Amino acid sequence: MAEILTKSRARNIFYGGSIFFVLVFIALTAQSHFYIVNHSTASAPLTEQIARGKGVWERNSCINCHTLHGEGAYFAPEVGNVMTRWGVADDPQGAYETLDAWIAAQPSGIEGRRQMPHFDINEEDMRALAEFLRWADQTDTQGWPPNDAG
Repeated sequence: MAEILTKSRARNIFYGGSIFFVLVFIALTAQSHFYIVNHSTASAPLTEQIARGKGVWERNSCINCHTLHGEGAYFAPEVGNVMTRWGVADDPQGAYETLDAWIAAQPSGIEGRRQMPHFDINEEDMRALAEFLRWADQTDTQGWPPNDAG
């Protein structure tokens, strides 16, 4: 190998390396997209009701106290698996009734316990929120939360 790095050799190394890493970046982007679409997202289709439930979640600032798949505050329990914990992940009506009863009973008034505020959410929004939480429950979280209690 020559001891001198000429301008043309340096240019060839630069362009060759740049092309190589651009191709690696494109391949990793395609692989990530394929993985996300086929493995890590919820298998249930995203419906208008689920999108509305996400809006209810955001409007009421639920993330200020709860976490959803590890994102949010840690004041209140993780809700990414709440429908499984309640045993209603496969029952839309049961999910609505359980969530509605839970929110209607808040705040519980138990001394020394963190209290969830009462929210006046209409029936349509409550059904949408229940569907959003059921949809979030189906997402492959790769073992998160680390325990069933969230």
